[in-house]
Amino acid sequence: MAESAGGPETGKRLDLRLVPVAVMTWSAALMGCFSDAVWSVVLAGALGLLGGVLLVVGHRQRPSGLRPRTLFATLALACVLGAAVAVHCAVIAGNREKGPLAPAMAADDGIVIHILITGSPAPAPAPGHSSDGRWTVDASLIDLTSNGRVVRGTADIVVTGGAAWQNVRAGQSVRTTGTLKQVREGQPEAALLSASSAPVVTDSGFDARQTAADVRKRFVSAADWLPPDAAGLLPGMVTGDTSALPESLETAMQTTGMTHLTAVSGANCSLILGGFILLARCFRLPRPAAGIFAACGLFAFVMMVGPDPSVLRAAVMGAVGLAALTGGLRGRSLTFLCLATTILLLLDPAMAANVGFLLSILATLGIVLLAARIASWIPDWVPRWLAAGIAVPLSAQLLCGPVIVALQPQFTTFALIANVVAGPLVAPVTIFGTIAVALATALPWLAVVPIAVAGTCAGMVAGVARLFSGLPGAALAWAEGPVGIAAMVLSSVVTLLAVWMALHPADVKRRVMGLHGVVATRLDALLATREQGTTKHGRLESCKETSGRNHLWLLPKTPGPRASRRTPSVGGMRHRPPSS
Repeated sequence: MAESAGGPETGKRLDLRLVPVAVMTWSAALMGCFSDAVWSVVLAGALGLLGGVLLVVGHRQRPSGLRPRTLFATLALACVLGAAVAVHCAVIAGNREKGPLAPAMAADDGIVIHILITGSPAPAPAPGHSSDGRWTVDASLIDLTSNGRVVRGTADIVVTGGAAWQNVRAGQSVRTTGTLKQVREGQPEAALLSASSAPVVTDSGFDARQTAADVRKRFVSAADWLPPDAAGLLPGMVTGDTSALPESLETAMQTTGMTHLTAVSGANCSLILGGFILLARCFRLPRPAAGIFAACGLFAFVMMVGPDPSVLRAAVMGAVGLAALTGGLRGRSLTFLCLATTILLLLDPAMAANVGFLLSILATLGIVLLAARIASWIPDWVPRWLAAGIAVPLSAQLLCGPVIVALQPQFTTFALIANVVAGPLVAPVTIFGTIAVALATALPWLAVVPIAVAGTCAGMVAGVARLFSGLPGAALAWAEGPVGIAAMVLSSVVTLLAVWMALHPADVKRRVMGLHGVVATRLDALLATREQGTTKHGRLESCKETSGRNHLWLLPKTPGPRASRRTPSVGGMRHRPPSS
């Protein structure tokens, strides 16, 4: 599939060789997330066997058959990597079924547990609780005491507890009580701990994530002098901390389809990476050194925000999206996306069942496949930054729309317009906000200026969200289930076609006239064929032979008396009128 003229990948074809690899690894990971350990092992064996067969068949192809050999090798690689993902899923499932937490879960008794906090606390609203009443945090097992027995081992758990859990930090060792429950299908953790008491810190320890949490907390405090909307939205757009975000603004962001701006996404990572690349070019660094410099900058940003799985995923997708937009290696953007997807699934197969991961992949795929094309459709008199600002959110929304509708059956009418209007404001918020985060820790008095600039832009983003969410018809009801998904897919196709038609009126006119000519030619040929057929099968023509009947009855009636017409009698004699 070659790129359209004018696009960044003109004359190049998308490299589809790694698409089967990404599809196979994702399918294996998705099946392994919802299967027992035994079935995951069976799946791994079947895929490994199939990969070996494909490799042997491909090796026996003739040397001239380069394309079949490449195809068989690609499919064999996909099966082998799918088997590796299935093995990983089997290990996770086995640890959940027969690990150190399994006896305590089966007993369903209260336990005393010693855990290491590995994540950052996040609010977890639950029925019957307020939005800040329950908190959840990731942790790993150190030891637990159940029925007088002390069990030690390694297992990942999710802790849910009261408000006291919002103060724990990554790297701390805490002791608490509670009960173990099974996690939902698709989650990688071994168990869910419902804490019945507040955490007791036994060792503060040191962890990079704890430092990142402290940095984020200081940044929230440094921005609290801004207006409420800006003070709540700025930390969310820069570091993903939404603890100070007003509920009304959060609702407005959801209504206008701008929720992705309140979390660290691929767009943030793309801007950070692009900023470091531009800085490296200003210092005239060679390309390898510039790449290393930008990668180190992105790594520092990830560590500052917190190396959570969602942030790591956003960093990878942001790098792929930036590669797609810049086109440094033309035609390879889809390869980068497939490679990144495969690596992430190998490291964490549970991502296959994560909706956020799916939306990240679809948004990046939209940028890879459609953004450059749509930008090339826009006339040349439009600035390229504006064309990209329109093409990127449109392409991402076209592919993410069906999934969003499946999660929340409503149509956000002004989502595209709101994202396009707010798009130019995201860059200064991210760049100046990131600078302010670093200064808020070391030199707080210098952070006032970048916070003011980033806060002003963040306040404008909040104003855009509130403006469009308050318009009539901002959120319309949509069909649920497969019907709604199919309708949104059709809507995305129609939207893409309508955009092309609106930006190519001359081409539309030329194609319509060409279609009209083809239809007219076909109709003329069809009419000619019918005329020939009717002539051969007895067309009405004049005939000289008469049937012997009197045709005068067809003539119009003449005035005056007319002769009576009597019916002959039975004997055949005709009655004549008497003579006068």
